[in-house]
Amino acid sequence: MQSNEERFVRIEMVLTDLERQLEDLNQVIIEQGHIIDKLQKQNKYLSELLKQETVKPLEEETPPPHY
Repeated sequence: MQSNEERFVRIEMVLTDLERQLEDLNQVIIEQGHIIDKLQKQNKYLSELLKQETVKPLEEETPPPHY
């Protein structure tokens, strides 16, 4: 049977490991937040580009000079 001191040491070790894991997961969440922000900005930029008429519809295009 374990003594109280051994049990407390084990609990402290487990708690320390859980705190480390929590910090690691928090860092992952922060990094993913930065990535999401960047992707949202890129998506907004690309959406704005698509809204601009960069290519005319075929019926509005002037034929090339060799026609």
